[in-house]
Amino acid sequence: MSGKLRFFASVFLSMSVLSTAASGGVNIAVYWGQNGSEGTLGGTCSTGLYAYVNLAFLSTFGAGRAPVLNLADHCDATSGSGGCSSLAIGGGALGYNLSSPSDVRGLAAYLCDNFLGGGGGGASRPLGDAVLDGIDFDIEAPSRFYDDLARNLASLYKGAAAAGGRRYLLTAAPQCPYPDASLAAALGTGLFDHVWVQFYNNPPCQYAAGDVGALQSAWQQWTTGLPASTVFLGLPASLDAADSGFVDADKLASQVLPVVEGAANYGGIMLWSRSYDKDSSLVKLQRVLQNRNKPIGTTLLI
Repeated sequence: MSGKLRFFASVFLSMSVLSTAASGGVNIAVYWGQNGSEGTLGGTCSTGLYAYVNLAFLSTFGAGRAPVLNLADHCDATSGSGGCSSLAIGGGALGYNLSSPSDVRGLAAYLCDNFLGGGGGGASRPLGDAVLDGIDFDIEAPSRFYDDLARNLASLYKGAAAAGGRRYLLTAAPQCPYPDASLAAALGTGLFDHVWVQFYNNPPCQYAAGDVGALQSAWQQWTTGLPASTVFLGLPASLDAADSGFVDADKLASQVLPVVEGAANYGGIMLWSRSYDKDSSLVKLQRVLQNRNKPIGTTLLI
């Protein structure tokens, strides 16, 4: 096994055991993989700051295309420790779509055999012996059959879980306009464990300076529309991470979180992405969340 594959095999521990104490009990999900400056996967996971790390992206698949795992500048990633959760499929490159039920079955089998615990004959296992915790749908162009893909994966998950005693996740990252143009049918299956809604690059449903109304309205639609899923508030990790929708840590704590965290299925915060988060807002966000959860009279972090 190459050094890269040994590294990946060493870092893919289940994220379900990572502590969320650093964020005051708030689960934070993050995307990793699209910028070499964000550091190694092991370094990201070992911070203990994230409950879920999504590996981005399997950016090419379907309609006869050979699947391509695009980790940008991380092809020479080396040592580290920690864990990772799900493989994100899709992204903004739009080199993907599903063309038929047969296409769906082929992709579902490929994902399970190559990234989860399926291990079918002839699987190439791009990450070596690493076994991920699930598949994340980051689909950004309308297309048919993603509901079928969710059902096929859920069925394969049951078989893999029975064989290995392990539970796998289905997650998704829709845009905040409700319902999402690309994932409405898939989310309608009720099969997704976590849904991190992207409240950015969409002015009609995101936070605006001093105005949480549009976000609040969309948030209510998402949380009531997905009662079987935990719903995360997806935000850019810095001003540079998205064209619009950034919320600084102080306003997040004082204006936005009081609006969203009352939902029974509120799950936490999703950040795009580790490369923007690494040197900017995460440290401040963690401190704000810690201070927010401290009783009056205790020492605050600064």
